[in-house]
Amino acid sequence: MKNLLVACSLLLIVADARAQERVLRVAADPNNLPFSNQRLEGFENKIAELIARELHAKIQYEWHAQRRGFFRETLKQGDVDLVLGVPAHFDMALTTAPYYRSTYFFVSRKDRHLNVSSFDDPKLRELKIGVQLIGNDGRDTPPAHALATRGIINNVRGFTLYGDYAKPNPPARIMEAVGEGNVDLAIVWGPLAGFFAKQSKVPLELAPVAPEKDGELRFAFDVSLGVKKSNVELKSQLDKILSEHRDEIDCILDNYNLPRAQHDQQIVNQK
Repeated sequence: MKNLLVACSLLLIVADARAQERVLRVAADPNNLPFSNQRLEGFENKIAELIARELHAKIQYEWHAQRRGFFRETLKQGDVDLVLGVPAHFDMALTTAPYYRSTYFFVSRKDRHLNVSSFDDPKLRELKIGVQLIGNDGRDTPPAHALATRGIINNVRGFTLYGDYAKPNPPARIMEAVGEGNVDLAIVWGPLAGFFAKQSKVPLELAPVAPEKDGELRFAFDVSLGVKKSNVELKSQLDKILSEHRDEIDCILDNYNLPRAQHDQQIVNQK
């Protein structure tokens, strides 16, 4: 009888511990390297693991394609706790201190020796240029606006960030177009540019857009963690983790060849 009571007590303790296990609900795209995917191969997946470790929590992913409505349906209206990549001071979330800052890059084949780093380079009027667009309605990213204001339109090819979701990592198509010679030059958001340049079979050269501003247009952005606006406690915990584990986070970003805006030098994949 005594042994039975002991066994029952242990079972109750285990059950109570499981019931009290903290769950961190994370919204992420299941098909969007280098950021995240369902196989947990993205840098946001790795940072989520670091955060969960420090919070003694278990990650529960809500997989959601990062398209229009993503933040509304996850952070604002859903029961998600955390989104790993939001613009600093984003109005639909309570944001932490930024954990990286990146910019857009001019991407070209290294063997072309184009050496473009400014929207005022006259070569842009002659080259076939790839730019990223947001959504099926062709909303423009800052580089597309910068080209259009200079009258550089007819030689520009748009690549939607959403793309064909049946294929892996739809935003990678613009980088593939550079390597395959379908465009001479592309202007690509830093994390995508750095990661897929490293994967490219053809050596690619990346040059940060300079300067970082063109009138009201900005090309460099701070990226933060985002939580529900009401979750001040979690935001405070995340800020503490970001501060105390800065070196570990930087190491993760370096492993994905993520170029930060404070680095002015050209970044080239090592091939």
